[in-house]
Amino acid sequence: MFRTFLSIIHSSSIPSTFSACLSPTITTCRSTSHASFKSITYEVKERVAHIQLNRPDRYNAIDEQMPSELENAVGKANSDKSVKVVLLSGANRVFCSGYDLKQYAEVPRGSAPGSQQMPWDPYIDYQMMWASTQAFMSIWRSLKPVIAKIEGVAVGGGSDIALCCDITVMAEEASIGYPPSRVWGCPTTAMWVYRVGMERAKRILLTGDMLSGKEAARIGLIGEAVPQHDIDGAVDLIIDRMKNVPSNQLWFQKQVINNAIEQMGLLSTQRMATIFDGMSRHTPEGVAFQERVAKVGFKQAVKERDSGEDIKEMWLDDKE
Repeated sequence: MFRTFLSIIHSSSIPSTFSACLSPTITTCRSTSHASFKSITYEVKERVAHIQLNRPDRYNAIDEQMPSELENAVGKANSDKSVKVVLLSGANRVFCSGYDLKQYAEVPRGSAPGSQQMPWDPYIDYQMMWASTQAFMSIWRSLKPVIAKIEGVAVGGGSDIALCCDITVMAEEASIGYPPSRVWGCPTTAMWVYRVGMERAKRILLTGDMLSGKEAARIGLIGEAVPQHDIDGAVDLIIDRMKNVPSNQLWFQKQVINNAIEQMGLLSTQRMATIFDGMSRHTPEGVAFQERVAKVGFKQAVKERDSGEDIKEMWLDDKE
């Protein structure tokens, strides 16, 4: 039912050389011309805008450019009168492995984009991380429906992106979760409680456990799960049912449903989550995690974090 991130890394469906990670970090969203996408691809075919997260050598991990490029691609689809539906996926049948700790944590503090020397300034952290969160939320605000095709993994920041989508189709063999809730993260789009309710959201985020596509569908975290070999057909079936509906009708229905969620306090919840996300990376444990990643590499540090062993004993006691 629930799995650790470590078990996903060593499963047959994910290569052991998994070279991107899952933890949210701060990034700056900057204006990007549509012709200069580096971390995504964009293509329109048969009234569908195909946006693909495209860093396959890092399992489509989030870098500094990806949030703003994603936001710009969604805007481009919204401006194109020929587009009826947006399909979001990941290259090489992996959705997104989260923020790339190769870039953000395996380097000395203060040397990566958005990284601060201690003591840290919460305002600077919030300013940058809020921009990233709002870039992901461009999916939620899109005037046209966005369908996520989730394969491989949607981890950490990757799950933030996936859960902003209007409809989610996931391979049964794929995995979704937010392991950095154990140390070094808080999901800034905060979609978990709105999708699965209070207790199940707590069960997932208080443990950092991963869920299979089948389990995620069972509890209502995602819309449906199908065997990997059937996922393209399942997504195409939904698209075919939607793309002949007038755009105004699609917009009406999405706005009513989104408004209901927003009236439950989504914006204020995201503000709090973004503040706590910054705090989580600057607690004693968060600082020790980043130092451990820089010393032994993110794979070993994540293994230790998710092992269930006492983090204080592993990382902090030898400093006292």
